[in-house]
Amino acid sequence: MRGLKAMVWEGSVLDANEGIRFHGRTIKDCQRILPKGTSGTEMLPEAMFWLLLTGQVPSTSQVRALSCQLAEQAPLPKYLEQMLDNFPADLHPMTQLACAISALNYTSKFANAYKEGLHKAEYWEPTFDDCISLLGKLPTMAAKIYQNSYRGGGALPATADVNEDWAYNFAAMLGKAGKENEGFQDLLRLYLSLHGDHEGGNVSAHATHLVGSGLSDPFLSYSAGIQGLAGPLHG
Repeated sequence: MRGLKAMVWEGSVLDANEGIRFHGRTIKDCQRILPKGTSGTEMLPEAMFWLLLTGQVPSTSQVRALSCQLAEQAPLPKYLEQMLDNFPADLHPMTQLACAISALNYTSKFANAYKEGLHKAEYWEPTFDDCISLLGKLPTMAAKIYQNSYRGGGALPATADVNEDWAYNFAAMLGKAGKENEGFQDLLRLYLSLHGDHEGGNVSAHATHLVGSGLSDPFLSYSAGIQGLAGPLHG
């Protein structure tokens, strides 16, 4: 099937010669038009997320509001912190992340609403809430796993600040806050923005969609994608 168009995907198109485009916009276009944070010079992953979902370039105020919402969702439930702390420090980080994401199923608004007989036309609302919750918690989970696996455990060096962007807060939780680490923060912003979408047909995206098609909640679905991402042939 090499060269045969077999899937339609709105968010992005990856061309061997041109590179990737997000809703028709090149990387350079996105760097120029997408809002930036209160520090640094790179586009924000939150802005890319907005573009991918809506096809529209968000305003700075819209992105600031989304950053704030994600920061509010960043704290982990106590049971999840305890679970991560009880893992062996040398357990593979991707295994820890997949387990942690699955365990958030306990908090799923979609799963609870479905049990209560939610109408199909309204599935998207609690699904979206779960996705925002997951996006908010992913940096905290990743930082916690890093702290336990490579820095001897203990409390994170920072918590999410509602006045900062998603990537800055991730950097801060990794111990890279402040002006002196602005280069690393911008690297994270660019890296996370560019990896936001890659045509939707790779192992992790396909696995997430496949599991979600059975009406598993976003936490279980995304955990499946993470386990696909952990494989050495992911692409």
